[in-house]
Amino acid sequence: MPKSKLRKKVQEQHAHEEQHHIEEESVLLESPSWLAPVMVANFLIGLFWIVVFYVSQTAYPIPGIGAWNMIIGFSFIAVGFSLATKWR
Repeated sequence: MPKSKLRKKVQEQHAHEEQHHIEEESVLLESPSWLAPVMVANFLIGLFWIVVFYVSQTAYPIPGIGAWNMIIGFSFIAVGFSLATKWR
């Protein structure tokens, strides 16, 4: 039995929409050029912050706030991880 014209038209339209959708996704897969350097910088700053905190026997990088220096260091690392999820 032959297919109806309406059915054929709907199938062609869906095929066209799928092709258009695939083209849009390929354009969006590239991350911005600033993302990787900022991500790595956050990782390194956080690591450096924590190392300085331990090496200075909890006196630096900001004297007087004590263990909050650890939270600051891990916050930098957490920002780095959140940026890593956006990296393609």
